[in-house]
Amino acid sequence: MSDFRIGIGHDIHAFAKGRALWLGGVNIPYEKGLLGHSDADALLHAVMDAILGALAMGDIGMHFPDSDHAYKGISSMKLLDEVMKKISGTGFSVGNLDTIVLCERPRIAPFRNRIRESLADALKISVDRVSVKAGTREKFDAVGRGEALECHAVVLLRKAG
Repeated sequence: MSDFRIGIGHDIHAFAKGRALWLGGVNIPYEKGLLGHSDADALLHAVMDAILGALAMGDIGMHFPDSDHAYKGISSMKLLDEVMKKISGTGFSVGNLDTIVLCERPRIAPFRNRIRESLADALKISVDRVSVKAGTREKFDAVGRGEALECHAVVLLRKAG
């Protein structure tokens, strides 16, 4: 059992005017972006939390606190690269990733393959090991009212050898 680890991640950010929308390292054309200290890529934040959680290494807030000005406006892809460096010494690597993006708008389907490719490249795995699904909240809560975007991620890590 020690050859495998499973982690889950979650993130939610409010939409804000005047910001770019980044999901999975892909810039999505939309009238609003996500509010946050970094670029607020909620999908990458969920993925990082899943990886860190699988290794019992805490969460991204512990590693990249929003109180640290060094991370203001930083690309979440740079943060994911740092997470990948942290796990490289553990002997674990990503086996597969399953994600879901919840929002009413924008439509995720036209960007799904680009997001999968971006995630696969960042995680150093083949694209057939990355799932990106999309859903809505059917007009319920802040996500359903179009005020926020929410992401979930589940990752399987496997030990080499």
